[in-house]
Amino acid sequence: MRSPKELTRAEVVRAANNFRWTRKGAKWTVIVGERELPARPLVLEAAGVPPNDPTNSHQAVEILRRLGFETRYSTEQPEIRTNETEESQETGVGLDSILEIVSAATKEVPEDEWGRVPDDLSINVDHYLYGSKKTGK
Repeated sequence: MRSPKELTRAEVVRAANNFRWTRKGAKWTVIVGERELPARPLVLEAAGVPPNDPTNSHQAVEILRRLGFETRYSTEQPEIRTNETEESQETGVGLDSILEIVSAATKEVPEDEWGRVPDDLSINVDHYLYGSKKTGK
């Protein structure tokens, strides 16, 4: 058996052409041709090693990057993405700071809903989230 670290670009492309993946939810993916495939399973398939090989996803991604492939990390499943997220990715406009993320999220809240937010939320957030005792401050 070969080590996945010894793979060539041609071997990865050859494996990708015949690669079939039915599971969903791979966090790390790689773009080969016009297909987006799970990074670690593809590397293991190309190297001809079993699925219990100690190569982890991060190592597989580094192998693929070294070979010149585009890799992606997904924090959410593609089928759950909103149109706004897809549009911002297409136009290249991203949210650069936490303030922009919060601002974008709060714009979607109707004005009358803001009246339902407790005045002491910042002080008693644990009470409202977890039911702990309120602080009197």
